[in-house]
Amino acid sequence: QVVLVSGHLDSWDVGQGAMDDGGGAFISWEALSLIKDLGLRPKRTLRLVLWTGEEQGGVGAKQYYQLHKENISNFDIVMESDEGTFKPSGLGFAGSAEARDIVKEIMALLQPINVTDVYDTADGTDIAYWMRDGVPGASLHDDINKYFWFHHSQGDTMTVQDSNQMNLCAAVWTVVSYVIADMEDMLPR
Repeated sequence: QVVLVSGHLDSWDVGQGAMDDGGGAFISWEALSLIKDLGLRPKRTLRLVLWTGEEQGGVGAKQYYQLHKENISNFDIVMESDEGTFKPSGLGFAGSAEARDIVKEIMALLQPINVTDVYDTADGTDIAYWMRDGVPGASLHDDINKYFWFHHSQGDTMTVQDSNQMNLCAAVWTVVSYVIADMEDMLPR
């Protein structure tokens, strides 16, 4: 059984793509790194996918889906971060009402950093195939007021990343992915 965390690299045409969507790739990598560094071993596999081809019609996501859809019942949740790594506010979630209630309980664990909201939909080109077929999905919600200052521009460089905000985003990604991967049962569909 798999809990998938992900981001993609797509904006290197004019900038470095650090915010779009290097930030999502960074926090996904960091989530798994933190879990490993803490010596935690969840019941399910945590899988990192660094998508490619999102801007070219999601070809990387489509290929991955085609290769793994026969095991769709083993995918617990698919998570994608694609709105930068600004100050997080919560999690977008797509899934059953029962699963949403569980996700709300998990997000309550993030009260100390004031990131507890659960929004009604999850977005993500790379996880859309899975959500369409009933796999619960999650996307990071953050303060995107400055997102389009950098999006697909020469200004999208590592200098726009704020390490404190990225750490908060990584904390959200780490807690959510680990708790879901370590629950007794998969999220209800």
